[in-house]
Amino acid sequence: MTAPPHASAMTVPAVPVTAEAATNPAVSVTASAAAVADDEPMRVGQVGPTVAGAPTDRWWRRWPRRALLAAAALWLGFTTAHLLLSGRLWWWRLADLLPPIAFLTIPVLLAVVAAGNRRARRPVALLSLAALLLGAGLTGLNLPGPLRPAPPVPADALRVVSWNTEYWHLPDRATEFYDLLHAQRADVYLLQEYLDEVDGEVVRADELDQVRRQFPGYHLAVVGELLTLSRYPIVAATPLSATGLPSAPTDFTDFWNHQVLRTDLLIDGRVVSAYNAHLPVPLWAGGPSLFSGAFHEAIRTQHERRIPQFRALAADVADNSHPILVAGDLNTSPAMGDTHRFPPQLRDAGYASRSAYPVSWSAAGPSLLLWRLDWALVSDDVEVHRYEFRDPAGHSDHRLQFLSISV
Repeated sequence: MTAPPHASAMTVPAVPVTAEAATNPAVSVTASAAAVADDEPMRVGQVGPTVAGAPTDRWWRRWPRRALLAAAALWLGFTTAHLLLSGRLWWWRLADLLPPIAFLTIPVLLAVVAAGNRRARRPVALLSLAALLLGAGLTGLNLPGPLRPAPPVPADALRVVSWNTEYWHLPDRATEFYDLLHAQRADVYLLQEYLDEVDGEVVRADELDQVRRQFPGYHLAVVGELLTLSRYPIVAATPLSATGLPSAPTDFTDFWNHQVLRTDLLIDGRVVSAYNAHLPVPLWAGGPSLFSGAFHEAIRTQHERRIPQFRALAADVADNSHPILVAGDLNTSPAMGDTHRFPPQLRDAGYASRSAYPVSWSAAGPSLLLWRLDWALVSDDVEVHRYEFRDPAGHSDHRLQFLSISV
């Protein structure tokens, strides 16, 4: 390649090089020239030296790290607060609505997103791990779930179905409703929301004659919205009475006061106590606006209804020496502190489930099936062979609980 014609006119002034400069690659040409500080190395892509005191990162490089750190710290703080406040303070009820699986997915997601940020990955991973360990018992996971063996069910095992029917059945679907119940072939049915609704008000259902025709030979007990059917004799039926409840707002006081029905069943010469339970919801869906005083008053009222019912159930179980099964819609998710109010003498029948994440609600409507609100609890002298949730075939927003047990 030849030089341009004017190249010969260019002269390069000679620069004297001392012996010391010849051996030192970092030569300072003039005293006033800008030099790169020893403790401030040049960055790839940096044009010219870094000016002393100037920021080395742009804001768009800093905010992802700060946002990830803030999110991980906030989630750890929320998890800690939830463990301390859930089920104890009424104004924390909105946080109780969070799906239990969120206590697994959110810290894992934060750690995964931060993995691509060199400066954030370690602190975010540590914060997320701490939150995950704190909230492990809130996730609703049932491990090993599908890997759990399924031994044969004894031929004489008791088949039990518990189901929140969601206002019994629609007038034009009565036949399908009873067909679904018959298909379970249960020895005992613990049914909730044996109710009707007229002009938006909950009223008593009036279908006991039809129930008796549909289940000939079964024994029946009912109080308020709770209906128990048993192929075995019912030797005693006791609605639990909770004290300290707010005043009932309607004349249907049994619906307000009695949320647990105990029936003592005579099974092969032995008495077994079956508790049919439907505890109050933490808050009414479709009620007052979130930003109104009426909304918060409703949450407080529901909280004041729930606690006495839990206490009544725990007290009765503590005084009961028979084998015990408690089943129903407890309106409590695994992430709620109210699980600590379950009778401590009982254990969750979910240990026999083969689902990694057993859920019962919402089986209909726009909500996702992310919550387990329905439970079965048993005493140590009750063995659970099978525990599963079954499809309600569009009749309810709750799935059916099905158990095979031996006593």
